[in-house]
Amino acid sequence: MSYLRLGVNIDHVATIRNARGGAHPDPVRAARLAAEAGADGITAHLREDRRHISDADIERLTREIDLPLNFEMAATDEMLDIALRHKPHAACIVPEKREEVTTEGGLDAAGLHNHLTRYCDALKEAGIRVSLFIEADKRQIDAAVALGAPVVELHTGAYCEAEGEAARAAHLERLREAARYGAERGLEMHAGHGLSFDTVAPVAEIPEFHELNIGHFLIGEAIFSGLDSAIRRMRSLMDNARAGATGRVGA
Repeated sequence: MSYLRLGVNIDHVATIRNARGGAHPDPVRAARLAAEAGADGITAHLREDRRHISDADIERLTREIDLPLNFEMAATDEMLDIALRHKPHAACIVPEKREEVTTEGGLDAAGLHNHLTRYCDALKEAGIRVSLFIEADKRQIDAAVALGAPVVELHTGAYCEAEGEAARAAHLERLREAARYGAERGLEMHAGHGLSFDTVAPVAEIPEFHELNIGHFLIGEAIFSGLDSAIRRMRSLMDNARAGATGRVGA
């Protein structure tokens, strides 16, 4: 079973900074701390309204951080131009609505196929790894394959927010089936959104996942335990879950 990478989303360090203005806390410093604590990559979402991460943050991250940068972006000409200018390691296309508090659900890759084609093609031509943030749904996975995206990130929000063991188990099984199906279709499978200490292990055990992207929970937990401690604990939970799953497979 492959090593499971941890991508740390630093958006909400910038949210705290922007609440008061100024330069503190610095999301680039948070990215450095994340690297030291065991993160394998940094994720940052540059929104149309610049509510957290700024253009200057993206410029500094690409210049000052050695870890791969996963640039989350809406499928707009403005964001495409920024991605092509900075050339991050990866660009994850996400749905974006101005009025939403956080990303609500996955991208409709099937319904938006014609719109997304140009963006996927331009990013790939620039040598940027294209990822699509989608629901755990075979139709969306098939659309990602048709668009030529090598990576998809499955939205784990419904699983994390489910109330009751039966509901959560049902959402987890849906993630398992989608991860297996996507891997069979040749996609690199990632997952993220809403994952916490309490919910990460069952997702980490799914062997087809290569990477989990976690942000808001880690930044919130850092208030109580420090960012280094929060990331190290998450890294440990992921590693232990993956090791345990490997042991069961080999038994």
